[in-house]
This record gives sequence, C-alpha cells and structure tokens, in this order.
Amino acid sequence: MKILEILQEENNEIRERYELARERIALIPSEESVREPLRDYFIEMSKFVKQLTDVAELVVSGKLYKLSLQELQRINFALYEDILPEHYGDSYGNPAYAVKRLGKKYGRLLSAVYSELRSLTACAFEGRLAGMTAGMELLIELYNCFEAEDEGTGKEVREALYYYVHDYMEDFKLARAREKQDPTWSFAVDIIMESDLSDLRYLYYFGEYITENELRLAAYLNSLPETEVRNMADTYTDGYIRGFETMGADFSAKGIVNIRYVIGFERMIRFAAETFQSQGKRLTIHRAPSNLALRGYGRKDGYFAVSANPQYEYDHKNDRALFFDRRMQKASVRASRAAFLRYQPEYAAFAGPAVVEVFGEPEFVPVNKKEAVQSSRRTEKCQRDAAREISLMAQEFVRQEETSFTIIAFPLPSVGENFEAVFRETIRVNTLDNEAYKSMQQVLIDALDKGEQVYVRGAGGNRTEMYVRLHELTEPARQTNFENCTADVNIPVGEVFTSPLLTGTHGTLHVSRVYLNGLEYRGLELVFSDGKITGYGCENFASEEENRSLIRENILHGHDTLPIGEFAIGTNTVAYAMGQNYGVQSRLPILIAEKTGPHFAVGDTCYRMSEDHAVYNPDGKEIIARDNEVSILRKTEIEKAYLNCHTDITIPYHEIGEISVLCPGGEKIVLIRDGRFVIPGAEGLNAGLDELGQSGSGRA
Repeated sequence: MKILEILQEENNEIRERYELARERIALIPSEESVREPLRDYFIEMSKFVKQLTDVAELVVSGKLYKLSLQELQRINFALYEDILPEHYGDSYGNPAYAVKRLGKKYGRLLSAVYSELRSLTACAFEGRLAGMTAGMELLIELYNCFEAEDEGTGKEVREALYYYVHDYMEDFKLARAREKQDPTWSFAVDIIMESDLSDLRYLYYFGEYITENELRLAAYLNSLPETEVRNMADTYTDGYIRGFETMGADFSAKGIVNIRYVIGFERMIRFAAETFQSQGKRLTIHRAPSNLALRGYGRKDGYFAVSANPQYEYDHKNDRALFFDRRMQKASVRASRAAFLRYQPEYAAFAGPAVVEVFGEPEFVPVNKKEAVQSSRRTEKCQRDAAREISLMAQEFVRQEETSFTIIAFPLPSVGENFEAVFRETIRVNTLDNEAYKSMQQVLIDALDKGEQVYVRGAGGNRTEMYVRLHELTEPARQTNFENCTADVNIPVGEVFTSPLLTGTHGTLHVSRVYLNGLEYRGLELVFSDGKITGYGCENFASEEENRSLIRENILHGHDTLPIGEFAIGTNTVAYAMGQNYGVQSRLPILIAEKTGPHFAVGDTCYRMSEDHAVYNPDGKEIIARDNEVSILRKTEIEKAYLNCHTDITIPYHEIGEISVLCPGGEKIVLIRDGRFVIPGAEGLNAGLDELGQSGSGRA
C-alpha cells in the first residue's frame, strides 16, 4: 500500500525501540516476578500484543493482502474475541471483571490500560510502528511497577498512564490531523479505490471487527446494478455541492473533501470519490479514534464498523476522567494548536465533511457498572473547556462560512428481515422531489412568520406542551424566522427550522421512545423555563438517579442545563410511513427521524459560529433567527456562548395533537391537527400518511 512508503522512514527510525519492546513483552509469560492475579493480567496483555505485532509484520511485509478470506477472518475474530458479548464477562476489558480479579486499587486503571492497548489495533493494520511502540512501552513501564510492588504502586500506575497521555499528546494530535487533513495519508482511500470490491477480503484490511452487517451490506451493494449504486453516490455528492450554493460559499476554492462513512459502503464511496476527484478535489478518509487521548462517545467521527460490543464502549466512555485535569487540558489545547499550524495549508483547503450514516444497529440498552470510571464535575468541566478552546481555535484555520457538508443515511442488515425493502425505501426517501417540498414548506413558513409563538401539544399519552417564542421580524417583506430546508446538507428533504428566542419559550417536551447517539431513551421528558432545561427524566432504569445520570451524561453532556438551540417541523411523512410500516421508527437516525415530526434540539444553534454570515431562503428572504440569548454572548463572553453539542429530539406525528401559530391579537393558525397537516396549500405533505400500512405488515 502507498501508505507504507510514506511510513518507511518513520518506521525505520523507531524500529529498534519497537523490536526491544516486542522482545521484552514476549518474555512476560515465562516470568514469575509479578504476583497473581496481576501476573495473569500481564500474560493476557502480552498475548494480545503478540497478536498485534504479528499483524503489523504481515502488513509491513505485504503478506496480509495475500491471505485467504478464512485466514483473515480467523485473525479478525482472534483480535476481538475477548470483548465479544459471549466472552466479555471474563475479560479484563470489562471493568467489573477487572475489579473483581485485580481489586479496587488496580482494577479500573488496568482495565483502562487494556482499552488503550486495544486501540493499537489501528496502528498494526496501518503499519504505524511508532504508535505501537508508545503503547507497548507503557505496558512495560506498568509491568516494572508491579515487579517491585509496594504501597505506592497504585500512584505509580496512575502517573504512568497520566504521563503517557500527557507526553504523547502532541504526537496523538499530529497523527489525527494528518489522517483527517492530509490527502497523502491514503490508508482507507487506497483500500477503497484499489481493491477488488467483489472480493470481500478487503473488508478485513481496515482492522475493524467485521460482522455479518458489513459482509451482508457489501454483498448487497455488489448485487445492485451499477446505475443504482451510482445514483446513490450522486445523491450524496450532489447534496454536498448544493450545500455550498445554499451557504453562498465557493466550492471551487476548496481542494480537500473529507469522507466519513460506515464500512460496507465502499462501492458507493468509490463512485462518490470518483465524482469529487473529477472536479479536482483530493480526498481524506479517517478512522474513528479509539485511543484515550482522542476518543469520545456517541456519534463517531470517521469510518468504523458496527461495534463488536457496545457495552464495552459504554464501560470505557469515561476513562479520560482518570487523568483529565487542568494540566491535561492545557496540554490538549497546546497540542491542537501545534497540529493546526503543522497542517495549516490543508485546513485552509478543507471543504468540509461528506457523511454517510447508518441505522438499524442491534438494539442496545446499557448497563451501568459501579466499577466503570465515573466522571466528576471537575473533569467534565476540564474536558468541556478544552473542547470549547479547541473549537474556537479551529475558527482561525477553518472558516465555517467558507465550508459546507452533507449527511445521508441508509439501513444496516441488522435492521431486520425486511432489510432490502427498507434499503430501497430509504433510497426513495432520499430522492424525493425537492421542488415540491420547497413550495409546500414555504406555505408553513409564511404562516409561521405571522406569529409571536408556536404552540406544540402532544396526543395519545404524549405529555408535550411547549410554547416556542419567535424573533420579531422588523421588515417582514425581506425577513423570515425559518429556514426552508431541502435535500442538500441534510438528506432527505423535509423540515423548516429556526433558532427560537429563549425568553418566553417554556413547557414540557416528552417522547415515548427515541434513539439518540446510539442509546435508546424510554419516556424521555425535559422541562424548560425561558428556553433552558430545568428538569429531566426518563424510564430506562428503575432508579431515578440512574435515569438522570444517563441524560446528564449523554444529552446534557455534563452541563447542568442546556438551552433550546433549534425548533423545527419535520415534513417528510414518507420517511415517517417507512418507519411505521416496517417497525423501525424508533431506530431511525436523527438525520431521518428529525424529518418525521416536530423536533427540538438542545445545545448550540444550527448556525453555530456562522451567525454573522447572512443566509437566505429560496424566496430571497434573509433568515434572521441565527442567534439566541446564549449564542449572542460570543460578542462579549465567548467562553459562555457555545456548548459544543446539539441533540435533536423528535416527536413522531402519531404523538402530535396540535401545532399552531399564535399571532398578535389572538389569531391562531393551525398547521397540524391530530398528526396531519391541515393548513391550505400544504396538504400534499400528508402523502406519506396515506401510505401507512401499505409497505409492510410486520416489524422489521
């Protein structure tokens, strides 16, 4: 692979350290200098490192690409066997097992180290010996601590992990920036563009765990006519290019397109890549990060495969709390600036991400484990502050108003027995008539612009009752509050949205069942006063404390409260009918789900960091609702203006009793009643509702 030529000098420089570390770790199973059960832990880690170094040698020698499908599958299974659900109960990757075996003093720490060593799998398949060496030397340092174990060993172990992350932070950040911004880092691009995609061996070259989802998905795309797959790719690339037109940005001025997708879609991605390349663009395709310094939880940034075990990822989502203090915050920000400066020309040429998402992952309800690392308010704040500083810094190198993006979604085979039908229906949803929707959505906007507030009431057990305060239009002839959203940056077509005023926005938002960032919430309820969350709960766990903790960590992202950043009315009843007819409504991704009813987003506004960039609807009116009382603080207290999160929560049509516009003088204009559009001129939006019951009879 081309990437090995790029890495040759770097690998030659580190080779001696790499070999010394490999040889030292290989001796661990034959030694008895560490007491049990810690010796067993290090033996298991030694065996795993041996597997990784064997893979790295196959990659560097080129032999990996000559192995049979069965040999590649054996290697893939062996690497991930330990964390698969059927074996996870006895894995040191499981904090509960690690604490049970190794005790409270060491269990959580060494389970986190296990997780960090597992992240070296990416280095092995990419042939990055430097990254592997750093992790291997961490293991040796810890082993040495336990060879001379005494009362201070716990502190030594924690410090070893701390300084490993701190001292290598700049290396981690530079490697990440290279992967995301530098087109010469072509690991994934080479696999996609040069492999025989009809030979599914290529799936195993990425180094991710390959499940039936990836195998069936790749095989299914191979079975489709070329014209159909090209049409999928064209919908994706056309939406991306139209996004620049909508944003008023110059696509021709940008030279690098970043593709993010899920493994299995390579045939479609190859056609999309060819389109971008034909327009003179270079490509970057980066892996979703998994190491301690960079990984997050929830939406993954980069390419990935369906999780080998989502509980494993959930158990380790807070591992950074072991070391993320103010000093680490400063190191992270400092390293980020070094990476921005190193790749400054590439950041200037960056056009934005083109994203393919999926839905229908195997259902997952997390188990909260007391043994897993828990974040404190202090570490949460340090991480939030670091993210805010880095986000603001990024504006110096990438002006958001000069970039765009697009997001499109398709189902996975695990969506159910109706996978192929749901896939084809998703293609139809993704290619609905933009012009028809644009005109009907304009009818809604014209009515909404007459109002002071929007009233939203639930039905059928849904307890929603919200009053949404709108900005005043000082020049109604040329101003509007709502954006007319067609299929460009957000595919499919189908919503009108605004950033409402917070003062005067209040009420209760409730939804019976929804998936947000890979987690299911049952009976989710948020209470708002002056546009900010004042109360919250759900019905996932028997304990109210556990429910609140789930929401605080994964919806509030550690904040005590969040404002409403967006209110929207989804208009895509065809997508809604698909979800209902095939029983997948609650599993639809945010991208599609937000089009299937009204939704509220908590966090930043849709215009985050682009508020001063004028945006216009197709009718020529300027969308003036780009700020709220929090985002406007960017002018005086920028550290309080941005929350670095935006989570959409959708109420499906069948849980809606009424959406109406409350106008000055007491007039009320009803837009939706009992889940159907009733305003004259928008009746065509009910087309999908008339399809209910026509596309399938059972759950997918």
